[in-house]
Amino acid sequence: MEDFIREQAKKLGFDLVGLTALGDAETAKYFNEWIAAGHAADMHYLERGQEKRSNTKLPFDGVRSGIVVGMNYGGTEPAGPVARYARGLDYHDIMVDRLNELHKIIEAQEGIPIRGKAYVDTGPILERDLGRRAGLGWFGKNTLLINPKMGSFFFLGALFLDLELIPDEPFTTDLCGTCTRCLDACPTNAIVEPRKVDSNLCISYLTIELKGAIPENIRESIGDHVYGCDICQEVCPHVRKFSKPLTETAFMPREFIRGKSAETLSMDLLKLSQTEFSAQFKGSPMKRAKMRGLKRNAAVVLGNLAHTMEPDKRKTALELLTEVSTSADNETTPDPNAELLNEHAQWAIKKLKSHY
Repeated sequence: MEDFIREQAKKLGFDLVGLTALGDAETAKYFNEWIAAGHAADMHYLERGQEKRSNTKLPFDGVRSGIVVGMNYGGTEPAGPVARYARGLDYHDIMVDRLNELHKIIEAQEGIPIRGKAYVDTGPILERDLGRRAGLGWFGKNTLLINPKMGSFFFLGALFLDLELIPDEPFTTDLCGTCTRCLDACPTNAIVEPRKVDSNLCISYLTIELKGAIPENIRESIGDHVYGCDICQEVCPHVRKFSKPLTETAFMPREFIRGKSAETLSMDLLKLSQTEFSAQFKGSPMKRAKMRGLKRNAAVVLGNLAHTMEPDKRKTALELLTEVSTSADNETTPDPNAELLNEHAQWAIKKLKSHY
């Protein structure tokens, strides 16, 4: 059955497959300490489900085994203003659907109903903990699970089953050694110590999860990142050596962002109406930031790129930012979203004008 599961998972498009017994999550203690220290920033939803997070046998009665899968999203793709994971369709939907299909295949093979549940960032489950226990890799100093044959540009998911399976051997080797490239390269020093990230400083948090204003003292460090950041993966020697090309069509960049520079993408985002935004980003993980978040990010990026812009592009950027700011000022009813955009647009306008 174990070999059958691995074979079927690979046929469904999963690049990594590991099996593990369920039970106490050894990293739950550190996760709880991380939250208590305030490193989760405003992501208060992470506080929920502490009991289930600590013991993976608790999601439903009788659950015994976990099938942990990894799905490559193309670490060899060129860097850009959008993190590689978010350029195509939402991985949550893709992976949950395929894990549910794997569940059906296993039931058909066994000839009996088997209780199970798929998780892909959809519950209080420490998938990274399960991944190491299932032999898929070690925790890098950037906190990501690194696989010795694929790097870290892959999504993690798990299928919990009421089925006894022979587990794989856990991954026990730390291959980071004395390397600190990820810590040294982080523009905001968000990796405050090996294997500990402070979300309050992380570009991915600031451009995706943060709902309010990006702290002014960090904005320049955002650089040209419109959505997410891959820097701590890009500089890792293991990731650079072992990342695989993108083959899954679902994760190919959508047309609206494909091949665009940070400058062009930012200006295109500022032009979008809500209706256009909904159409262009249908099925995209980038919708998590909502239009207000993406426009906020776009304003910051344009401010940061002011010194590199050609005069005509700088003029266009100023016009777009002024329009955003003017629209916010003309709101008859106070709108928090308009105030947010106005504040960031004014900051960017000041930066652009300083280069005239």
